[in-house]
Amino acid sequence: MRAHIVVVDDDDRIISMLRRSLAFEGYEVTTASNGAEGLKVLLTADPDLLILDVMMPQIDGWEVCRRVREGGSAVPILMLTAKDDVIDRVKGLDLGADDYLVKPFALEELLARARALLRRKSDKLEEAGSQLLFEDLVLDMDAREAIRAGRRIELTSKEYDLLLLFMQNPRRVLTRDAIMEKIWGYDFSGESNVLEVYIAMLRQKVEEGGAKRLIQTVRGTGYVLRGEAG
Repeated sequence: MRAHIVVVDDDDRIISMLRRSLAFEGYEVTTASNGAEGLKVLLTADPDLLILDVMMPQIDGWEVCRRVREGGSAVPILMLTAKDDVIDRVKGLDLGADDYLVKPFALEELLARARALLRRKSDKLEEAGSQLLFEDLVLDMDAREAIRAGRRIELTSKEYDLLLLFMQNPRRVLTRDAIMEKIWGYDFSGESNVLEVYIAMLRQKVEEGGAKRLIQTVRGTGYVLRGEAG
């Protein structure tokens, strides 16, 4: 069965290019020209991937992303933004987006990111009734949430994947490249700091209330899940 991709963008040229290119790659494509129209499409469609522009009239991409996640959908979301400011990237990721791409972008890169997100979706770990435990941190695979000292921690899709990777490899140093390959399925080029942004957000949730740090930075290498720094 062909993967179904929904593209929401108010730029007719981008809509036309992505419709043709994604269809040529073998995907089923549905498009919408603004956020309100996109939300209507998503009421009846159950896509495998949502490509979502940020700057749109009426309802912007951030609001669409927020409503999609509040509605309980775990569809992978690739956001297209004309801004490369860290605050804009963090806002999208914090709302539940899985990846972002700054305009103007190379079509080949968008296709690579789409393939990676679709591959991650198909490779999701499905283990009923399973939990992972590290010190006072529990990862509930059924609920896709963490529990620490009795406090439930709601995680975005990527935060869950990242914490799962750490808890499957306790006390093992994971290189930045290995994490990027495992979680995103490809290497980010240049100086992208998406991993650092996710680590910061995950730490904020896991360490809420003054809990001690479990995800440690190994300078020049990557990160490790362990109970103490050093």
